Amino acid sequence: MFWSRKTKIILGFVAVVAAGYAVVRWTQGMGGVPQGFTTARMQGAIIAQNIVNLSNQSTADLLKVNELDKAGDYTEALSLTTNLVAQSQEIRDQAVALSAQIGDMTKALSDISDFNARQAALESISNRLALINQLISYSADLSQLLDVLRSRFTGADGTSVKVTALVNQINTDVNAINNFNSQAGQAMDRFDNIVGK
Repeated sequence: MFWSRKTKIILGFVAVVAAGYAVVRWTQGMGGVPQGFTTARMQGAIIAQNIVNLSNQSTADLLKVNELDKAGDYTEALSLTTNLVAQSQEIRDQAVALSAQIGDMTKALSDISDFNARQAALESISNRLALINQLISYSADLSQLLDVLRSRFTGADGTSVKVTALVNQINTDVNAINNFNSQAGQAMDRFDNIVGK
């Protein structure tokens, strides 16, 4: 079968348009979602879950610290708290990695075509940022607990009531971290429903 020059030009044009459409779909992902956003979102979710897991591990140790302090075993309480402070460095490293993913998600926001999907993504980003902010409080409260225990160990200022209050505050920090992570996940579930994934 021989095609006329005009038919070949039309077919060539259709092929170029189809190829262009395929490239756009590949770079944006399904539903007009940029690939960069999807990748950063998935990596961010993994990192945030690591942060939640690490901070949750401290809850049992903090209970033990409080018990040791009340029993007057300041040496063991101090040792356990020192370990917790060291572990919080790993959490801070994870927070830096999460910040990078949030930055990538934020850059890609304007390329999300659906307004409601963009709002859900923004809500998720806001909750991830709040999680990072809560981690700063968590780390500061752990350091303060360490200082109070050192004071108690040396016989200087610091009361059991203050230790209990700090342990409770750190547990509140951990609960807030969990809640922010959960809310970020719920916002992304809404995002997925909107974009039809």
